[in-house]
Amino acid sequence: MPSNTSASTSWSQDQPVVELKDVNVIHKSRTGGLFNPDTVHAVNNVSLSVKRGETLGLVGESGCGKSTTARVMVGLQPVTSGEVVFKGRPLGHSASDRRELGRSISVVFQDPATALNPRMIVHDTLIDPLNVHGIGTPKEREARVRDLLHLVGLPPSALNVLPRQISGGQRQRVAIARALALKPQIVVLDEAVSALDVLVQAQILRLLSDLQAELELTYLFITHDLAVVRQIADDVVVMEHGRIVESGAADELFANPRQDYTRELIRAVPGAGIDLYGDEAPSRSES
Repeated sequence: MPSNTSASTSWSQDQPVVELKDVNVIHKSRTGGLFNPDTVHAVNNVSLSVKRGETLGLVGESGCGKSTTARVMVGLQPVTSGEVVFKGRPLGHSASDRRELGRSISVVFQDPATALNPRMIVHDTLIDPLNVHGIGTPKEREARVRDLLHLVGLPPSALNVLPRQISGGQRQRVAIARALALKPQIVVLDEAVSALDVLVQAQILRLLSDLQAELELTYLFITHDLAVVRQIADDVVVMEHGRIVESGAADELFANPRQDYTRELIRAVPGAGIDLYGDEAPSRSES
């Protein structure tokens, strides 16, 4: 896909920050014959857009294609066909396009225990992306690391610990801080609270909400848990077997789902879900 640098100049802030247009991702599977392998349509003609300052929830059961869709968006998964449009400009596969995506879109994964290098102290984890991208002077990088720690509600003493020496919720706060290091416009949250217990989930969701308001962040929130997405998303896209089967404003989709699959997902939500704004979820503190 060729780059069109002139297109980015016509982008305005009321347009989507990133769009997927008719994206297909087809994998060869290990089944079938040597010369005629079977294929898996992991993402099937998916089109979606993420608006500036909003949270788009991408939901569905495991294996529905939502994580592959996210990998396409951040440039980690080549497409079989279709295109990724960032701020009005179709992106190709050049090194400059990958760098632009790498700085503009960051990812927080499900399990911070595996996403963080177990041999790196928190300070080194946070400063690493700044070093890789050559951001600022050494003094400015150190100041940025301290700012990041403050943003996610961790004390300065956390800089010198290894991931195994802090709790799961604190590790996820470190992962969020690292994702914010390059001041991205979009943060992809791929099952980012699924590995946490309910109380810590509420704390992390409240933190994400505060950060979005303070930093004007845009989120793509990927989850199988509709109780969570109902609390945080402005719009919701439902995927099944690689396809989008339903989408719309979160309140409307939960009140009046059109598809049987969506209704089944909603019926599977236990209880009332997480209270994002409850008294038990302080903004930037955690045990």
